[in-house]
Amino acid sequence: MKPTERHIINWIREDEWMMGVLRAVRKLDLPDWWICAGFVRSKIWDTIHQFSHRTPLTDIDVIYYDSLKISEEQEKLLEKKLKQINPNLPWSVKNQARMHVINNFPMYTSSFDGMAHFPETATALGVMLRHDGSIVLAAPYGIEDAVSLMVKPTPHFEKKEKNRQVYEARVKQKNWQSVWNRLRINGSREGV
Repeated sequence: MKPTERHIINWIREDEWMMGVLRAVRKLDLPDWWICAGFVRSKIWDTIHQFSHRTPLTDIDVIYYDSLKISEEQEKLLEKKLKQINPNLPWSVKNQARMHVINNFPMYTSSFDGMAHFPETATALGVMLRHDGSIVLAAPYGIEDAVSLMVKPTPHFEKKEKNRQVYEARVKQKNWQSVWNRLRINGSREGV
């Protein structure tokens, strides 16, 4: 039986380290905030691979949406606040109201829209912790690819040649199969 969204939420709830990270970000009270990408994806892949230890994260991707304060300096200030809460974590904070510029997309309308513009469907995942303690999972393309151990481009990185090259370069650079050997890579012309 394939894991469901409920399974993923339970895996996160049972992981005290992940809950601590979620509580730290919740303290900032950011608008439309999520912890996304590898934070969620790696938990899914580690659990399915039955790893006894967490795969180290190169960063903890915190996103939010604030169209009034779109400077990179604001993001650095938020990273500094998170480092004061937990200095041992590799925080990365990005306001999705300005991130569309990176890949030359139209302006995003929300953090969820920003996630939908991530390169891989299995990475386009986010979680947030509400003040009532409930965990919310965001998955613009669903969880099927992540729980099926499939890496493939999102529609935004599938057709346009320049974006396709970004996806292929990421797959090659990340080399996820060296950690999670059951992954299947789809949509790469090099068969990475």
